[in-house]
Order: sequence, then structure tokens, then C-alpha cells
Amino acid sequence: MLKKMFLTLAVLFCFASTSLAAEFAAIKLPPPDMKGGKPLMQCLKDRKTDRSFSTKKLPVEVLSNLLWAAAGISRPDGRRTAPSAKNWQEVNVYVAMAEGLYLYNAKTHSLDPVLKADLRKETTHFLQPSRSDIEAAPLQLIYVADYSKMTIATSDENKLLYSGADSAFIAQNVYLYCASEGLATGIRALLDKTGLAKDMKLRSQQKVVFVQAVGYPE
Repeated sequence: MLKKMFLTLAVLFCFASTSLAAEFAAIKLPPPDMKGGKPLMQCLKDRKTDRSFSTKKLPVEVLSNLLWAAAGISRPDGRRTAPSAKNWQEVNVYVAMAEGLYLYNAKTHSLDPVLKADLRKETTHFLQPSRSDIEAAPLQLIYVADYSKMTIATSDENKLLYSGADSAFIAQNVYLYCASEGLATGIRALLDKTGLAKDMKLRSQQKVVFVQAVGYPE
């Protein structure tokens, strides 16, 4: 009897473990809608930086459009919506959500799971006073430069310059998409980049550049 009960509990534990593991998996995004949105000039007029966010989550369709606008593939040769020096495409967009940390995969237009941990609060370190209103944003986009892809930029000073500019191009795309859709967003560079890189388990050649919060206005 005890043996049978033990086997039953073991089976239930295996099913529970499998179910929990399956929760944190790749997210296949729907195709982006490229026909909607406001006129460009209106988006430029409405573009602004926000520091207060609602906790309301973004629908997957909005997330899909947002990430494609940020750094999606826009041409058959693999080039992106945002330019990059020498077409290095060295800046990766990580997405920190309550469910965990994901990496935007432009080739498959999906989110690849990286770390099952909510790192949104970690992106606000160094803000004085503490900004719980920024932490409330459902998304924190973390722009990470991979210096190993920058083969011609010989010095770290040049790599910092190029990756900063390339990250800013992506951030502006996000700003314009948010202006088009009535979303709130705000970029920041004052953060504990070393600590955040450690939390994200980045390689030594991967450098955090900026973080950009995205959500609905409070």
C-alpha cells in the first residue's frame, strides 16, 4: 500500500514539475501589423518620455508590433528596422517581464526564454529616490551590446560609441511606436549596469547600454 502511494506521489510530482517547466518557454509572437498606426509626423509630435506606468499587461499583439518596430527584420536580406554600424546588429533586445527574462529573436519573431526571474526592479537601481512607478511597467526593454560582433571597432571607446548610437536608434523606434499606440515609455542610462549584467548572467563581451520601460500610462 505504501509502495503504491509512493509511486502515485512520484508520478504526480513528475507531472507537476513538467507543467512548471513548460510555463517558462519560448513565446511565438503573431505577425506584426504593418498597416496600422498614426502618421509619422503625428507620432513625432506626440513622442515623449514617461516616468509613471500602469501595471496593466500588454496584449501579445501589441508586444509583437512593439518588438518588430524596435528591431525586427524588415527586408529579405535580414536587415532591421533600426540601423547599425557596419550592419553588425550587435544590440540585442532583452525583455524583462514578471514571468521572467526573454531575448527577442528577430529571425523567428519570438521571445526566447533566458532566466525565470523578474528583473524589472533590478533595472531601477541607482534611481534616487526609488521609483516604484517605473518598476510598475509591465516591460523593461534592456539593450545589450555584444562587443564580439564589432570586429572592426578596435577600441572599447569606439565600441561604446557605436553601440550607444545603435541602441538609441532602437529606442527611438520604440518611442515612435508608443506615440502611435498611446503607450507610455521612458529610456534611462543611469543604472547599475554591472549588477544588472551579473543578474542577467551575461558574458564578459556583453554590455548593458540602456533600459527602456514600456507600458500603459498611469
